[in-house]
Amino acid sequence: MAEAILRLDGVVKRFAGHTAVHDLSMAVPAGGIFGLLGPNGAGKTTTIRMIMNVITPDAGRITLFGGPVSRSLAARVGFLPEERGLYKKMRVLDHLVFFGELKGLTPRAARTRSREWLDRLGLADWSSHKVEDLSKGMQQKVQFISALLHEPELLVLDEPFSGLDPVNSQVMKDVVVDLARQGRTVLFSTHIMEQAERMCDRIVIISRGRKVVDGAIAEVKRDFGGSYVALAFGRDGARAAPVLADRTLVAQVDDYGASAEVRLADGAAADQLLARLVSAGVGLTRFEVVEPSLHSIFIAKVGPEAATAPAKEELVHG
Repeated sequence: MAEAILRLDGVVKRFAGHTAVHDLSMAVPAGGIFGLLGPNGAGKTTTIRMIMNVITPDAGRITLFGGPVSRSLAARVGFLPEERGLYKKMRVLDHLVFFGELKGLTPRAARTRSREWLDRLGLADWSSHKVEDLSKGMQQKVQFISALLHEPELLVLDEPFSGLDPVNSQVMKDVVVDLARQGRTVLFSTHIMEQAERMCDRIVIISRGRKVVDGAIAEVKRDFGGSYVALAFGRDGARAAPVLADRTLVAQVDDYGASAEVRLADGAAADQLLARLVSAGVGLTRFEVVEPSLHSIFIAKVGPEAATAPAKEELVHG
């Protein structure tokens, strides 16, 4: 693993007697995309706020670029917070130039880069409009530009794709991937496992403030173990239900109706499952032995209760 650009060692944060982050340790290597994952209320935003020096930990240490977190490092970091904050009465281009100057750019450089990014993200025609005239998705892209305009070494994104339509989400995803390929480091939080699985090199999953998974995606899947089969039903999918309910054959099912991901029971084989489904008259358009999905690992590690119930500190502090 590359040398860590960011490190947390035994970090703890409490609010009103409630521990939001419990003894969290993790290392973010330089270059690539690192995912901080967890359900709503897990402590992701609290962790990011500590990394960004918005709040301070009650215990433990955070090291950034080999030293303590400080305001002097602000120009080397870009930050897109979960709570989007824009000056609604400012014109879009003026807004970006203002934020670029705050990060140390000259007015000329800030204006040039702002125009380039507005054009890249399809907002060139809106540069002279007030921020309040833009849709929510457009405003999110403006704030995204403000986070990366100064070409930071580390880009920290808190739920960057939340609320975006598929087209805008794709555009921003492409930018994040491109930045990582340029050698920059991207740390982003999300509770959308499919997105993280496709994008991230390494992940940490936290649940109720505690780390439950840490490692490269491939390592996490290998260590999780089990035999998995991906299914898609072309016709008579309902006939699969009795077969998938047989716990001597299937240990767990993640059922989407038209498709499913199955974890085989100990001692069961994929060909046995296939034979049973065919015998039951189930029409299959996919039957493939696969690695466990990150979604399956997430549910197994976090549990359905934690996946649906926000923790107290996140309701209060985000």
